Amino acid sequence: MNAHDLRLTSLAHGGGCGCKLAPSVLQQLLAEQPAAGPFAQLLVGTETGDDAAVWQIDDTTCVIATTDFFMPMVDDPHDFGRIAATNAISDVYAMGGKPIMALAILGMPIDKMPAEMIRKILQGGASVCAEAGIPVAGGHSIDSPEPIYGLAVIGTCRPEQVRRNADAKPGDDLILTKALGVGIYSSAIKKGVLPDGAYDEMIASTTLLNRIGIDLARDPAVHAVTDVTGFGLLGHALEMARGAGVTLTASLQAVPLLSRAAELAEAGCVTGASHRNWTSYGAAVQLPADLPDWRRHVLTDPQTSGGLLIACAPERTDELLRIVVTAGYPAASRIGHVEEGPAGIRVVA
Repeated sequence: MNAHDLRLTSLAHGGGCGCKLAPSVLQQLLAEQPAAGPFAQLLVGTETGDDAAVWQIDDTTCVIATTDFFMPMVDDPHDFGRIAATNAISDVYAMGGKPIMALAILGMPIDKMPAEMIRKILQGGASVCAEAGIPVAGGHSIDSPEPIYGLAVIGTCRPEQVRRNADAKPGDDLILTKALGVGIYSSAIKKGVLPDGAYDEMIASTTLLNRIGIDLARDPAVHAVTDVTGFGLLGHALEMARGAGVTLTASLQAVPLLSRAAELAEAGCVTGASHRNWTSYGAAVQLPADLPDWRRHVLTDPQTSGGLLIACAPERTDELLRIVVTAGYPAASRIGHVEEGPAGIRVVA
């Protein structure tokens, strides 16, 4: 078996965060699950679909715990490992925490993949963990029909630095730190039509750690944070809106996109997850009249290792944007605002 002749994406029916269950399916599955119980120390559980669980140990320390894994969205095994690890660690950053340790989650079809390729996946993940300053301290592996890789990540923060997705306030501005279009690029890879240079652009975005979340959590003007992943911008914004009981308004023209995302979406490079996302939550979203389907698909496009969506006091928006851009997130943009009103999303042209 020659690793150079094997397309990693050919071994999986989906890829990246596009593998996530649709929001409506997930809600059905969790509907009869028991509540977390009366644990005062559990600051964040399953109630609002937040990015990670948070447990307060004492007056100065909280533990953040999360897990994230998926099937390959790219054919290079080292890049797959890097993307999956970056994506998993993002949940800790989105809660305002600092990661301290990771455990690997590995499922591989060992009869179809050479050991060399699996080692490269693990090496890619370990390289990102090293960049984040944390060890891969263990994990678990199984023989599975399709390749799966990810991490369980533990982090810490002070109680006052916890940032949930449910604390946006009317009047807040909305900032998005990375451009959209990762799922569209992934679809183009599978179809063999991704333009020259676009792959490098996608890898640069999906392997960029969201460590700016640590700094943002120290600023009291930052009220709510979530990372934008498999449910797309609209889906994760809707979680924020429902958690806070507010209306989020997003400007279509202000949303940053990867350089070839619009043309590829218009050409039909759209994932199945984008369709499932819209079916799940489209009733809670107001779109401009006569919006072309491809533009809607950009907003529902599943992001793998996407950026942070931030709700902040408007008087601090310009300064926070400067801080985020200077820290290495050049696509960061103010994309909308928060209003009083029914929980939902309004998109304006």
